[in-house]
Amino acid sequence: MQRLGIVDLGSGTSRLVVYLFEESKQFRLIDEIRESVRLGEGLASGNRLSAAGIERALSALKLYADFAQATELDHLRVIATSAARDADNGPEFMREVRKLGLDVRVLSGEDEARYGVLAVANSFVLGEAWVMDLGGGSAQLSRMSERRYRYGRAYPLGGVRLTEMFFKSDPPKKAEVEDLERFVRKEMKAVLEEVRGRPLPLVAMGGTVRNLAKLVQKQENYPVDLIHGFLLSKNHLEDLVERLLEHSTAERRDMEGLQTDRADVIAAGALVYRTVLRESGLQGLWISGQGVREGVFYEEFLPNPHLVPDVRGFGVHNLFSRYPQEYGHTVRVRHLCRQLFRALEPLHGYGKAEEQLLDEAALLHDIGMSVGYYDHHKHGEYLIMSAAIPGLTHREQALIGLLVRFHRKGEPKPGLYKSLLEDGDNKRLLRLATILRMTEYLERSRAGRVEGLEVEIGNKQVRIGLRAEEEPWVEIAETAKQSKLFQQAFGRELMLEWAR
Repeated sequence: MQRLGIVDLGSGTSRLVVYLFEESKQFRLIDEIRESVRLGEGLASGNRLSAAGIERALSALKLYADFAQATELDHLRVIATSAARDADNGPEFMREVRKLGLDVRVLSGEDEARYGVLAVANSFVLGEAWVMDLGGGSAQLSRMSERRYRYGRAYPLGGVRLTEMFFKSDPPKKAEVEDLERFVRKEMKAVLEEVRGRPLPLVAMGGTVRNLAKLVQKQENYPVDLIHGFLLSKNHLEDLVERLLEHSTAERRDMEGLQTDRADVIAAGALVYRTVLRESGLQGLWISGQGVREGVFYEEFLPNPHLVPDVRGFGVHNLFSRYPQEYGHTVRVRHLCRQLFRALEPLHGYGKAEEQLLDEAALLHDIGMSVGYYDHHKHGEYLIMSAAIPGLTHREQALIGLLVRFHRKGEPKPGLYKSLLEDGDNKRLLRLATILRMTEYLERSRAGRVEGLEVEIGNKQVRIGLRAEEEPWVEIAETAKQSKLFQQAFGRELMLEWAR
């Protein structure tokens, strides 16, 4: 196992993230330090980094260097973006940085765009998309095709830069807002016409858009604390922009969900995104919780072309690998789940999508055991819902969490996740949870006594024969307790017997 630290020195904020990983297999984020540096402060007026911005950046980098030394990181990669790249005194600043013993790579605009696409390619199940990253100094808009970066460029549209250029009043005046929007349209005219002509999903990344999404989620009482994979609709963004423009910086700092160090620049960033949606004709944008830093990590973690073959499968298995459990039991439950799901297909009528959800829930059903036996079904749901799983929609992740929550007991209900689910999902949850629970009890002794199932579906009854070398009395007795749930899910009585 190795520990890789990545420092992303942005124009507005800087961050050190630390990953623990086994090459090309599993990884997890284990630490993070975030500092507001405002390195891009003053660029809009004189194209030079300010003395105060340089001092803040060097202080943050000294902090990261000391942390890396104290924790004996295996590797440390340091990248700098728009401010260091564009400023006339950028080379002078880099010389000061290197005196700290840090080997810094200043990314080109295309480098930033390429790493952003790499992050999206490894965290969304999309082959074709537009990818946008807006930071403090610049914004990148790129085309992803067949999960690879095709082209893109950087634009001088960062939140810090635009705030300095256009907002002289607080809150900004209507004329200032119009001037900013006019500038965005002029800078991005050609690419936005292309987006309109090729209306693919737009995935947006960076601290600005994540904070915008968080504000909308707070306002709408979104049921889960997940940003990655959230669809920020054009209508919600329009409403939020108007709300931001009505308030001063001081007033914005009191808005629930808003990071206080973004209060003065978030309106400018929001206006860029609003203009992009208006001009492109798109109805919303997908939020990425990953960005340039993760793109750099994937380059280190994965062999060329730095792509996981199956984003969803990798995300689920990466979660599974973090929590010790009885692997043989999990394998057997998955096997029995597949058998029972397919045998009951005439009653439920589901296909590959539901089978995949059930299989993922069967894989993860016991991860809560790493916390403790009692209530491990609840612990498992918490672990599944505590962070976004790349490749899953919030609906799919909620369904898996619910299946794990009800794999032992309780009446399967959507609870607080109700608003995430679709028509038919209540019945889908009931039926899949019934199958998972039955197979959990068909493996009740955790000894693998039930080797297979013989299922016969009648007009009023379903007979399930348990193939086993000796009578699996525990399994029959425990599974029979789920007869009422089975009747509710499938409209048939349940009969269990030993198939000699």
